[in-house]
Amino acid sequence: MSITIRKAVIEDVSLIRKLVEGLALYEKASEEVTVSLAEFTQDGFGENPIYQCRVAVAENKIIGFSLFYIAYSTWKGKIVYLDDLFVEEGYRKWGIGKKLIDEVIFYAKEINANQVRWAVLEWNKPAINFYKKMQVEFDAAWIQCKLNKEQINNS
Repeated sequence: MSITIRKAVIEDVSLIRKLVEGLALYEKASEEVTVSLAEFTQDGFGENPIYQCRVAVAENKIIGFSLFYIAYSTWKGKIVYLDDLFVEEGYRKWGIGKKLIDEVIFYAKEINANQVRWAVLEWNKPAINFYKKMQVEFDAAWIQCKLNKEQINNS
């Protein structure tokens, strides 16, 4: 099977969004996907894109994606944050996830970033084992924090 990794284009947005919904279902958080298709499209492909996306294509079908953006660390400087990585279940164990992450790493090198970061759910053993094979550094010292939209609006 031939796998192509390429930069996403605006015509891919609805298919990427379906994969996002598939990821949310896998992570047992379907109700958490609240971004509209219009907002998702504008944020990635509008006048001032906030994120970048790479897609994995097999058999003329988008079967995976990585979504990432530039962030900044006061300690490390420019970093790339990998927000999501997902490959459809029937296409896992073909090295597609690794190819998608390699594209993120290539981008980080291209912009001279000092780090690539991402988070993984502690129960997601397949992903953790995949990352262990890549010899990533797991940082148990940090706890991820967040405020939801309601909390932001009420602050």
